[in-house]
Amino acid sequence: MYCTSCGSQLSETARFCTACGSEREPASQMAPQSPNLCGFSTRIGDPAFAKYIKNTNRWSAIFSIIVAIVAVVGFYIAGEAGAEGMSNPQSLYIGFGIGGMFLLIALFQIMGRKRSKTWDGTVVDKKIKRKTEKHTYGDDEVRYEDYLEYSVIIRSDQGKQYTIKNRNNDTLYNYYRVGDRIRHHAGLNSYEKHDKTGDKFIPCNACATLCDISEDYCFRCKCPLLK
Repeated sequence: MYCTSCGSQLSETARFCTACGSEREPASQMAPQSPNLCGFSTRIGDPAFAKYIKNTNRWSAIFSIIVAIVAVVGFYIAGEAGAEGMSNPQSLYIGFGIGGMFLLIALFQIMGRKRSKTWDGTVVDKKIKRKTEKHTYGDDEVRYEDYLEYSVIIRSDQGKQYTIKNRNNDTLYNYYRVGDRIRHHAGLNSYEKHDKTGDKFIPCNACATLCDISEDYCFRCKCPLLK
């Protein structure tokens, strides 16, 4: 059972929501669950999502710190050993530069999640492009790889355009239809489709795992599925 005001999970016997204080409507007055899975879910207010975002930020910070330490220590050792003609303190400076780069990347990712906002929009177009990527191996060997880029273009109600891109994977391309109403969820930076009628699967808005539409929770991260 979930609060109709904020989406927090309630016990079956609760009269008031412990999160926002709203009084629970009597069962006879509560709107029935839509059998056609049409509508944006109130389950986004479940504490599991806030916990998931917090853990994601924490692990991003921990990983970047570990990589930064490894880079500094590794280049210092390489400088002391004279590997590849390097010497300290120049080699140590390189290590600090690479380590700082990883720390900045993690910082921008965390700040991006915190600054993101919830907004609604509409799928306005879908595209498939054949592209070629160049790979260079060593000094002489060059290879070219062909791939398909699947794009779903979304225009927010404020007029900004966003694109979901996947390489050689048409799952989300087929999941969304032109004209679908979409909600972007802050922090998670993921999209929820308004009308899920007839869908056989649903992407988890936390970890992006594809789950069966009949399930209520993601089998991988245990967050509620937004339906």
